[in-house]
Amino acid sequence: MEIYCSKIVELGRNEKQIRACIFVVIFKKNFTLSHTAERKEKDCLNCGAILHGRYCHICGQENIIPRETFWGLVTHFFYDITHFDSKFFTTLKDLLFRPGFLPREFIKGRRVSYLHPVRMYMFTSAIFFLIFFSFKNPEESIKLNVDNVLTKTERKAAIAEIQAELVKNPNDQDLVSVLKLLNDSTRAVKQIDLIKVKENGFRVTKLDNNYRSLDEYDSVQKKLKPSARDNWIRHTLIKKGIEINNKFRNDPRGEAKKFLGGFLHKLPYLLFLSLPFFAAILKLLYIRRKQFYYADHGIFSIHHYIFSFIILLFVFAFGSVKEITGWSLMSFLVGLMFFIWPVYLYIAMRKFYRQGWFKTLVKFLLLNLLGFISLLLLFLFFFLISVFQL
Repeated sequence: MEIYCSKIVELGRNEKQIRACIFVVIFKKNFTLSHTAERKEKDCLNCGAILHGRYCHICGQENIIPRETFWGLVTHFFYDITHFDSKFFTTLKDLLFRPGFLPREFIKGRRVSYLHPVRMYMFTSAIFFLIFFSFKNPEESIKLNVDNVLTKTERKAAIAEIQAELVKNPNDQDLVSVLKLLNDSTRAVKQIDLIKVKENGFRVTKLDNNYRSLDEYDSVQKKLKPSARDNWIRHTLIKKGIEINNKFRNDPRGEAKKFLGGFLHKLPYLLFLSLPFFAAILKLLYIRRKQFYYADHGIFSIHHYIFSFIILLFVFAFGSVKEITGWSLMSFLVGLMFFIWPVYLYIAMRKFYRQGWFKTLVKFLLLNLLGFISLLLLFLFFFLISVFQL
């Protein structure tokens, strides 16, 4: 095929044919050849050109039997994920054991031997969140104190509070029934028994100023002069606060799980959006290093995020083994992973940016501080989005 392509170049064939030949040569050198049998017919099924080998010199398609076995589909799927050869494993090995090496190779243009960082990021993040949501099941880890039994002191305080409320609302039957329950020393009383009746029951926000409903809040606002009414921002927040408090008051466990589930499923987007911020911080810290463009810092950031996903997968694995076996060694290994994480980043920064240990240490500390602040701001932003989606 290489000889055939060189002949085409010598004969001055069109640019499209030359590009197709170059593609075929690169494909043969860098990808695992298909194990599917070659067609006896010599016409390309894609473009109809007459073939002079296994690959079309016009479009580059392989001339194989179009019907594939199930195992063939499975192997093609795996090869597609890992770039059809050992690039994935080569990239993984160098990523884990040679901090800062891969991003430096990338900006030097040495890329054919490694999986593209964006593709590697998509693959590792997909695996990470698949495991995170499938096995950790964070929504089930919610534990509210609504099932806690009241102590004697808490019981006395609740009785006094409800008696004060009855003075204001003597006809409130919910208060009467709960007071009767509290005075019955033979029965245990839980926090959830007080939620629906206490004025200051289970509350997520206090912006609503104890309004029980949106109608009550709107009625109070209409009675005020226009200048004394809440502005648009406060009005929106209070109405949302009333809505959220009512939802949690009726079903605190269910609403908490719904909220946390919605928020956690936004984590992939949060981390992806944090990448350009992380790269911008690096650009700021190394602003005097003119040889590094913003995209170079982005490549370094992507590789660091990939390593972070892998470290967290190890943490989950060791934690799961600890839960099953009770081995204390697993706790040590989890701690070791969290120690390796920052050490790896420091070494990667030194090797990628080629600065002294002290300068790198200062920038490493600033990177972690500014990175934490940017993550916190993004966390709050997505938290607010989750709140308004309740």
